[in-house]
Amino acid sequence: MVIVDKKKKIKKRTRQIGTSTCPRVVVSKSNTAIYCQLIDDSVEKGGKVLAFCSSKQLNSSKKNCNITSAKIVGENMGKKIAGLGYKSIVFDRSSYVYHGKVAALAEGIRSQNIKF
Repeated sequence: MVIVDKKKKIKKRTRQIGTSTCPRVVVSKSNTAIYCQLIDDSVEKGGKVLAFCSSKQLNSSKKNCNITSAKIVGENMGKKIAGLGYKSIVFDRSSYVYHGKVAALAEGIRSQNIKF
């Protein structure tokens, strides 16, 4: 399919943009949770995950993936990023539309004074 090939090209291209001074935050979501990872794509690190946060860490309920929980996940991720000493990141939304949960997660990260 043409759409699948296009998504693969975009994914391959965005995996090369994170550096050791400006790492990449990857967003993924399912019907039950939203996840984000801070990844260093530099050659010497080789795609090492520096931090991880998800809505499943908030509470143990089965369905907790809504806009408010996405914003809380973003705030927690922003605290982890600031704790590691980074001031700017690259936001990789993984072919999701920048709307709703993804936008709330990004606003939560921005609320911790992290620049995209």
